[in-house]
Amino acid sequence: MWDRAVEKWRTLHTDVGAQFDREVTLDVSALEPMVTWGTSPDQASPIGARVPDPQTVSDLILRQDMRRALNYMGLEAGMPLSEIVISHAFIGSCTNARIEDLRDAASVVRGKHVASHVRAMIVPGSTQVRDQAEAEGLAAIFIEAGFEWRQSGCSMCLAMNDDVLAPGDRCASSTNRNFEGRQGAGARTHLMSPAMVAAAAITGRLTDIRHFGDRA
Repeated sequence: MWDRAVEKWRTLHTDVGAQFDREVTLDVSALEPMVTWGTSPDQASPIGARVPDPQTVSDLILRQDMRRALNYMGLEAGMPLSEIVISHAFIGSCTNARIEDLRDAASVVRGKHVASHVRAMIVPGSTQVRDQAEAEGLAAIFIEAGFEWRQSGCSMCLAMNDDVLAPGDRCASSTNRNFEGRQGAGARTHLMSPAMVAAAAITGRLTDIRHFGDRA
């Protein structure tokens, strides 16, 4: 079925000599990894930036939203994002726990160990992904580094079962939502890529993966 699908996809191409109204080229070579500082996925900044100042925003509603978010997150405007210390690291959910994500995270933590003050968890996106990760030796890398290797499921993505953060806990998370109380009442969630979560788990704070030493 896959071979037949690929054969069909290869017929879907631009006709020879086709003309376009406009061609757009995007250079993302200087794009920084993004992390959230607030309580909505759109409240995000490059990891090398600082927590934004609501006073610089002219829109009253937006300014109020920012103030509420910073108050909930316990952050001060102007603080470097890279200085934010975490207590938890979570790689999982249906969003960013594919086998490619786990391979990427494993390349970050191989030979290293989770910071002593951080509880770190890996929840594969499906049982099939979990089995494949174990077959490839990724699970052993995570366990050796101090991560909890869990069964697939929603888990700490939305504070299910016993995977709930306490008020004031701060989590680097590869999930897709960071609303107030999403991972537990009063819990603070910073969204980022699985590799960024892995780096944060090792350093104990939000970390720019580009400056995180050697990755095997």
